[in-house]
Amino acid sequence: MENIRFANKEHEAFYFDMLAATRNNDTFHKAFLYTMGISAETRSHIRSLFDFKEDIIKPEGLSAAWQTGSTQRLCRLAFNLWNGWTEEGNENRSTPYWLFDCGFAPYFFEAIRLRYPEYCRSMERPAPYFFRSER
Repeated sequence: MENIRFANKEHEAFYFDMLAATRNNDTFHKAFLYTMGISAETRSHIRSLFDFKEDIIKPEGLSAAWQTGSTQRLCRLAFNLWNGWTEEGNENRSTPYWLFDCGFAPYFFEAIRLRYPEYCRSMERPAPYFFRSER
């Protein structure tokens, strides 16, 4: 099994539950569902952001009243990892400069690793080690 970094137990449970619900284990679903699971708000509103029957994203969910700056960043990254989506007229809001300016950033790197495993092999986390200064 992959060594995946989760924000908490709820994030981990959501990820595996949603993968089972979609019956799809491809990199698109992994990255999207991992990203959507980072926040309790996006977890609880997943059906307003993804149509499970049609297997498509629902970008109109970005304008929902419950959205915050951080959850919008999270959704924009998830949508972009799904199919390259950017909002017309607000493409700058899908850049790393804007997206990664929040506390979810460490998990965003994990989402990218899940979406592009073939290019992120060197990002696999080795066993922990301690750096010792010789000063």
